[in-house]
Formats: sequence, structure tokens, C-alpha cells
Amino acid sequence: MYGWDTLVLLKHLLEQGLKKTTIAERLGISRRLVYHLIATGQLERDLSVTPPPRTRTPAAAKLEPYKAIVTTRLATYPELSAVRLFEECRAAGYTGGLTQLKVFVRGVRPRSEPEPIIRFETPPAHQAQVDFAEFRFPWGKRYALLVVLGYSRLLWLKFYPRQTMATVISGLEDAFAYFGGVPAELLFDQMKAVIIDDHRADGGKLLENPEFLRFAAHWDFRIRACRPYRAKTKGKVERPVWYLRDNFVYGREFLGDGDLDAQRLRWLDATANVRIHGTTKEQPRVRFERDERQALRPLAAHPYRSVLVASKRETKAPKALRPRPAVDVAVERRTLTTYDLAYDPAYESPYAVVSGVT
Repeated sequence: MYGWDTLVLLKHLLEQGLKKTTIAERLGISRRLVYHLIATGQLERDLSVTPPPRTRTPAAAKLEPYKAIVTTRLATYPELSAVRLFEECRAAGYTGGLTQLKVFVRGVRPRSEPEPIIRFETPPAHQAQVDFAEFRFPWGKRYALLVVLGYSRLLWLKFYPRQTMATVISGLEDAFAYFGGVPAELLFDQMKAVIIDDHRADGGKLLENPEFLRFAAHWDFRIRACRPYRAKTKGKVERPVWYLRDNFVYGREFLGDGDLDAQRLRWLDATANVRIHGTTKEQPRVRFERDERQALRPLAAHPYRSVLVASKRETKAPKALRPRPAVDVAVERRTLTTYDLAYDPAYESPYAVVSGVT
């Protein structure tokens, strides 16, 4: 029996008096089929009632006898791969394919509950979070150093060509000047310029860079570091990284580092720090000025002077004191009479006399 829709259209077109050739062209079927449908009486049935949808009796899946094996194994070892379960089912007599088993495993594998993210808030001026973010511009790769005050979410950032100790020190001093003070502690990821090694997972200690420890003592703040693979602890600065990418970098044009820096400052003061923050429901600048600015520790009397950088400079001798290579100079021997004639005003061209001396 042909499709119900085709039969209804065929009957309707015949009632309009169209030729069977025209009907066949409209329906996209052969003229011979039109004659066949008419001759077999298929148009005499009641076509006003939509026929019930066809139901297909599903064939017994080859995997059905082996599903109990899969569920039992996953209940004990929830991380077993579908390939491993496929091999075990094949050993038990399964003759089906891997794809069918993968679909079943995806639906019955026990899902572990994700580790809850506990949001913690810090009092004013207690903590700032620090991180780097990598960006590519037409003139080269740049690294944004971001510092976010944990209480107010006031943001500072600047772009640098390298991720070095000097970059971190210089950037943090600029951030402290921007905030007008220093928070009690700074939270870092496993930043190489700050953290040498972390043995806390094995009951050991955190090993900080000695140079950075001196820098922290100079500015009177404590160093804190996230445990390895726990960057979510630093969420207050991780989220601004995405905000920086989406709201500042993406879709803007920059002429170079100077223009990038100028636009950075305008964006911080006119957009980032005056928006309504999604968590605090306040503007970071307003929250900072009201509660946090006065609680910050005072700025250091002078910038930090790196011991390592100073020692490297002192080991280099000034150019004026470096020994110069010996140069051979050809000396022309002349008599004293020659110099007397050269300064005698009676001679108009003393060089004529000099050139004649051997």
C-alpha cells in the first residue's frame, strides 16, 4: 500500500479533473503507478481518517543478555572504560559491536558528585589574588598581570612582554600604588617566580623564592599559594581573566603597547571597576572606597631594590674602566727645525716646508 498522503492528493487531483500524466508529474510518481492505484481500488478506502502510525517491533538487542555484566562491573569499578567492558563481554560470548555497548555504558555509568565549590569571603584589605593571562596581539605575545582585591573586587592589571621575577615585582608595586596601600596577604597559583616547590601534599612545606620573600618583607605582606591543581581557590582572579578577554581585548583594535596601556587605564577606571559586580552586587570602586581603602597597610617608603639585580650590575665593570686593546700607531719622525719653520709667520705655507723634510 502506498503512502496515505500520496493517496489523498491523488484522489483530490482526480476529482479536479486533471489528466493522469499531469497528476503523475505533480506527485513525482510514474503514470503507471497512478493507473495501478486506481485499478487496485486503493482510492475507494476512507481517506478522511488518518491511519495510526506504524509501530516497529524492536528486535532483541545482542547486548541484552550482557547488560547485567556491565552494570555489575560498573557498580564496583565505575571508571572502567567501554573498551575494557567490551573485551569482558566478548569473552562471555557477546557478538555485537562496540558502539552499542558504548551507548549503554554512557547511560548507566555511575556519576560521581562534583566537588562542591565553597565560596569564601575575606574581610577588607585581608587578601589580593594574583595571576597571569596570555594574549596574542599583531605585534607579539603579551602577558597580563592581574591583581584583584578579595573584598571589594577592585581590579588592577598591566600587560608585559615576559613573565619574570622583575615583571612580578614591578607589577605588584604598580598595583600597590594604584590601590594606595598593601593587603595583608597575596594569593598566588604555582607561579614559578614566587613558588620554587610545593611539598604540602606529602606533609612537607611550601618553598618560596628567597628573592620574592625579601620583596614580601619589604612591602609587609604574607605569601599564600594555592595547592597544585586547585586553581579554583583563586576564583576571584580567574573570573576577571575571562572578563578581560571578553570585555576588553576581544573586538578592540590596538596600535601597539603604548595604545594598549592607555586603553587599559581607561577601561579599568571607566568600566571594570565601576560595573555592578555579580557577586557583591556593588561597584568595586564604591565598595573599595567605603570599606577597604583605609584598612590597607601603608605603602613602603621606597621601591624594593633587588639584591640579585644589584649584584649583577656591580659585577660588570664600567666601560671607561675596561682595558682597551692596544693599537699600533705609525709615528713620523721630524727634526725640531721643522716645527720652528712651521710656526714662523714669514712662511705662507708651512706644509710646503714640512713636506720637504725626510
